[in-house]
Amino acid sequence: MPQPPEIAARAYLLMDVTTGQVLAAKDPDAPVEPASLTKLMTAYIVFDALKAGKITLNQTFGVSERAWKMPGSRMFIDPKMQVPVEDLIKGMIVQSGNDATVALAEGVAGSVERFVQLMNDQAKALGMTNTGYRNTEGLTEPGHTTTARDLARLATRLMNDFPQYVGYYAIQRYRYPGTPATNDTNRNTLLFRDPTVDGLKTGHTAAAGYCLIATARRPVPGLGDGPAGQRRLVSVLLGASSENARAAESQKLLNWGYTAFDTVRLLAAAQPAATPKVWKGKSDVVKLGRPEGVVVSVPAGEGARLKSEVIRQEPLVAPLQKGQSLGTLKVTTAAGATVAEVPLTVLDTVEEAGVFGRAWDAIRLWIQ
Repeated sequence: MPQPPEIAARAYLLMDVTTGQVLAAKDPDAPVEPASLTKLMTAYIVFDALKAGKITLNQTFGVSERAWKMPGSRMFIDPKMQVPVEDLIKGMIVQSGNDATVALAEGVAGSVERFVQLMNDQAKALGMTNTGYRNTEGLTEPGHTTTARDLARLATRLMNDFPQYVGYYAIQRYRYPGTPATNDTNRNTLLFRDPTVDGLKTGHTAAAGYCLIATARRPVPGLGDGPAGQRRLVSVLLGASSENARAAESQKLLNWGYTAFDTVRLLAAAQPAATPKVWKGKSDVVKLGRPEGVVVSVPAGEGARLKSEVIRQEPLVAPLQKGQSLGTLKVTTAAGATVAEVPLTVLDTVEEAGVFGRAWDAIRLWIQ
């Protein structure tokens, strides 16, 4: 498998969002301080409230004394203001405003403490098993830690679950009317250097170092037209030495991921990977595959020599429900290195046969 370049960071992880594969990692499960990368989970909770109709983008939130006095990066809002939710979101993302973050938390949950509980509950729901939140903005606090792997999982789910809102992360410049004109530039400098980069978030504290979760989307020949023909990578880089270093090392990691790996479509949408026999069902076979098809990233030049194997249990007995997990497609290189293990699901429900059909298959199974 391709070996990544030397990356100057305490920890990192490169995820292929299109295929769900981890392409490279260094200490991905080591506990780290997330700094303002914390705001990705804050945004997840806010986006979920928007999607559920609990709040609206045009709705205004007041600014508490607590929000106004937040140290660190700021949007420069004050208690005399009533700020629309959409502007608070932009202030939290583009300016990394701790004041905007607290205002959103208080507006959505009633208090910062209640919002932090929502963050920890959501982390558990997303499978972020090594993450604990103590605040909404990412300032250093005992127990406020996460890992590169958990952050990659969060970033991926944020983009997949809320595609209608992730465009905020590509905004290069923004400031709220009446606030300093010099405070308008997104701290993610890759947005200005690489036109394929469209997010996501920077972070920095003395303890955490300079951090960046960067994501890019580039077209891939053979995958199709439009968004379906584009491949998205996300890099999580933690503990770089400077603002410039976190951008340069993230760019290096992304570029390596696009050049060292090719993306291959193995199965079209709803195309079965296998049609094994089913016992005691109205149908004799079941279609196993993925509704969205199967796309994998493989070492450059290996696409034409891939091997695949369907691993599943025996026997398969009806009823089998559409969407039910049932087996794995194992993909390997010609040399036998595992490229991906893709869970397969039932594409079409197989209902139980009648009494006589079930009885006949029961006899046949017993004989076998």
